[in-house]
Amino acid sequence: QVQLVESGGGLVQAGGSLRLSCAASGRTFSSYAMGWFRQAPGKDREFVAAINWNGIRTYYADSMKGRFTISRDNAKNTVYLQMNSLKPEDTAVYYCAGGRGGGHYAIGSSYDYWGQGTQVTVSS
Repeated sequence: QVQLVESGGGLVQAGGSLRLSCAASGRTFSSYAMGWFRQAPGKDREFVAAINWNGIRTYYADSMKGRFTISRDNAKNTVYLQMNSLKPEDTAVYYCAGGRGGGHYAIGSSYDYWGQGTQVTVSS
């Protein structure tokens, strides 16, 4: 069993930056693919970014490319999402997810474990 706890959300002005962290419990973290998703009020959950088990491969939604960076530190059982040049439309609850990598990285059902989410609010 893996538990995921996100942190680092908050209120930031447009153009600002935030770094989200997702701390995982369990000894199998290093074997899991990890992803970030977000859900804005009244909208469906959407894929943000994903990273494979050893950090060599990363994937981004088109609207996040060049602004967001996903990374991981397996020694610390933590995955990060660095978010720069934030826009009001980035406002959402951000969730991290972990899975064995058996499905498509951008699909939520590919992940076995989810965190509780952290709120990111970008003011204009």
